[in-house]
Amino acid sequence: MDASRLLVLIFVVMSTFECSDTAKLQCEDNDDTLNLLEGEASYFVHEAPAERTLSNQELKWYKNNSRIEYISYDEKERIHLHGGAIFFLNVVPGDSGLYTARHIGPNGQCNNYNVEVKVFEASERENTELLYGELKNSYQYQNVRCPRPVKETCIKFEGNYTWYKDYSLLQGHHKDNMRVKKNASKQDEGIYTCICTWSHNDMAYNTSGSRRLLVEDPGTYDVKILSPLDKEQFADEGLELKLNCTILCGRNVNDDCTAIWNVNGKEVNQMAGYNQTIKQIMEMPSKTTITTAILTIKKVSAKDFRAEFTCTGLGYYEGNSTTLTLKRKASITSLVIRAVCVLLVCVFAAVLVKCFAVDLALLFRPCFHLRSHKKDARMYDAYVVYQMQKMDKVTENTLCQFITQVLPSVLEEKCGYRLFIQGRDDIPGEDHMELVENNMKQSRRLMVILTPGSESGSEMTEQHPDSLRDSVIGGFDWQVGLHHALVQREMTVILIQLGDTGPQGYTHLPIGLQHLIRKSAPIRWPEVSRVAAARKSRFWKRVRYLMPAIPAKRCPQSALI
Repeated sequence: MDASRLLVLIFVVMSTFECSDTAKLQCEDNDDTLNLLEGEASYFVHEAPAERTLSNQELKWYKNNSRIEYISYDEKERIHLHGGAIFFLNVVPGDSGLYTARHIGPNGQCNNYNVEVKVFEASERENTELLYGELKNSYQYQNVRCPRPVKETCIKFEGNYTWYKDYSLLQGHHKDNMRVKKNASKQDEGIYTCICTWSHNDMAYNTSGSRRLLVEDPGTYDVKILSPLDKEQFADEGLELKLNCTILCGRNVNDDCTAIWNVNGKEVNQMAGYNQTIKQIMEMPSKTTITTAILTIKKVSAKDFRAEFTCTGLGYYEGNSTTLTLKRKASITSLVIRAVCVLLVCVFAAVLVKCFAVDLALLFRPCFHLRSHKKDARMYDAYVVYQMQKMDKVTENTLCQFITQVLPSVLEEKCGYRLFIQGRDDIPGEDHMELVENNMKQSRRLMVILTPGSESGSEMTEQHPDSLRDSVIGGFDWQVGLHHALVQREMTVILIQLGDTGPQGYTHLPIGLQHLIRKSAPIRWPEVSRVAAARKSRFWKRVRYLMPAIPAKRCPQSALI
């Protein structure tokens, strides 16, 4: 065998020996995780063997098991090695990954150091992976401690602490733990964040850690009776009856909530004719316990109406009770009689109001001061218009007597009203149209005296086209009055009917006047009645009801000229 072949053989044997040793090499893994928020900083120190501390020169750190992504010692790099630790400064989501290193000791012991780094975006600050667990508080107060990695960073680099609650600054808290106030309530729940501000290479960095505080309800033990709330309950003798004793025992009381019924101070379980069942529920999420004792009286008897039923609630610390008695229900006959009496009273009252509405209005008129009357400075209470031609002798005499005697004697002399009567109060020589227009504006009511008609308005207009003033219905007074009442709505119309309407009714009247008659029927003058001229007669009460409540003040005679 020549020398070259011998050298090849020796190399192959040595290589095989080395490969078999490497294959047999078992390395112990040391795994850690590091969750960071975008823009913050941290540093990682591997767990070195107890016998000595390893330096950067003894370890080569790589990212994602790639020999290409080597972690350098350059202090200018955001991620670099320094003093046996890896510094992560102003991290970004792209820095996430697996950082690994291997160390083989003199005795052949192998250790792999792995740290899984995950960087969350700033918008993900509420992610639960960034929280260092939850704190549940059921005591009077609770200490929220700064998470260990943040605290160790602050100690090593002599940093300063700042605390936030739900990401809002808490003033005056600069220690490694924060004490929540005594008697913590649900308002104290939230995410508490400890931020350490430290320096490295004359640059300031922040490292944060958050914990969620949950304040548990310590529970309440007050006993409150929900039913019965009344001291009496109606019952029918001879029928079955169920009575509920419902109590509320607060929160987190478990089984310490008992409801029972007693009859005359004795337990119902020892008495015949009674049966008691118990039901208990816990309402969520309030965790309040409600217990109900249902007392069944199989057949209500006379003795039950003399008994006292006591509902008792027992809690962990205290109790409460209330007493109930039974009362016989009223018979259906008495209820019907009462209902009928109430109905009759209502009907009687409605009839009285309907029949005496005018009398009541006139009775209470002086009690009410009408402010609108002060602003109404018109001279006349009513402007009286009436039919002047095409009437028989009887009708003409009746109209003349009513206009000249009856109407003034009652409304003017007895009631104090001031009327402008067509024909009576006209001033000779004055322009008729101007007089009508002015006096109509000075009147608060338009009083229309209706008499039996002999011809239609249209026929009269054709026969006397040149005399509007002298027409039966349609003179200038009527036209102005209806215009003020229907169009301008400045006047209220009072309709008075003398005698019968005749076979044609009101068809001979203008359309506007017929409309007013349909809205309010005319008041009929009972000329045959002996008391018709009396101020308190039914006719004059209705007229006074439609007249202004307070008569217009009388003006001096010179004011009318």
